[in-house]
Amino acid sequence: MPDLSPVLARRVTILGSTGSIGVNTLDVIGHARERYGADALPVEALTAQSNVGALAAQARKIKPKIAVIGDESLYHELKASLLGTGVEVAAGRAAVIAAAAKPSDVVMVAIMGAAALEPALAAVARGATVALANKECIVAAGMVFHRALAASKAAVIPVDSEHNAIFQVFRAADVDEVDRVTLTASGGPFRDWTLESMRTVTPEQAVAHPNWSMGAKISVDSATLMNKGLELIEAHFLFALPPEKLGVVVHPQSIVHCLVSYADGSTLAHLSAPDMRTPIAHALAWPRRISSPSRKLDLPQVGQLTFQAPDYERFRCLALAMEC
Repeated sequence: MPDLSPVLARRVTILGSTGSIGVNTLDVIGHARERYGADALPVEALTAQSNVGALAAQARKIKPKIAVIGDESLYHELKASLLGTGVEVAAGRAAVIAAAAKPSDVVMVAIMGAAALEPALAAVARGATVALANKECIVAAGMVFHRALAASKAAVIPVDSEHNAIFQVFRAADVDEVDRVTLTASGGPFRDWTLESMRTVTPEQAVAHPNWSMGAKISVDSATLMNKGLELIEAHFLFALPPEKLGVVVHPQSIVHCLVSYADGSTLAHLSAPDMRTPIAHALAWPRRISSPSRKLDLPQVGQLTFQAPDYERFRCLALAMEC
């Protein structure tokens, strides 16, 4: 049996621990502790913006060294909730950035939006392995992020299912031999709706993703395929791929997460069940593999895999991203 002790000893910081990715990361860590021992993947820091109740509950269970709430007005509530636990408490934007800068081996960046940029850069600056579940860092500040990486010893492991799949299948050294890298899109809840019927959709319908369990914002972005457009831009920066080598195909089953096509006619694909705990486990253990609680792929149960071209008339956000 391979020795996983160096992987399991990695200290983990989770920025945005109460969101969907943060909760799934803690689920992977909990599974690892059940599978490998209670000391697996010790947690250095947990941060959240305003969900103080969930953060306190996580801290009481996981016992990080520090718990940070971004909203300074909630400091005393968090402090009272963790009294006697031995968990250090801090609050405010600067404290979140400081948590990212504290020593740990892996930093899961699961904060939404551009607010993740400064904490992510703090983790990069000290040479951490950055598990990046936030695409805005790359889309909004790709060149800034790349300069910071070049000046440090940090490694970035993408956690988005498609980019994590590309990371596993594609080698940067192969870029001249690659004809095309194709990201897959489920098509979201409105994949088969007409343009006219889409004018009457409700927020509840927009967040009802058929395959993935995600937060509200990313679910809406997925419904409009804006998310896929951002992922194209992210792939361009992450893998130094020119726009003409990037594409999207609609794949309703969300089993194939990327396809990398080479000059000789070969195409390599990454397949897994649609479960974010799979790329999270990969990012925490890279370049090794650990057990995760994610759903395992059963192709006979899936039955068929289908693909179709995206409709750029109905999903204008994707068309706009292709033009960037």
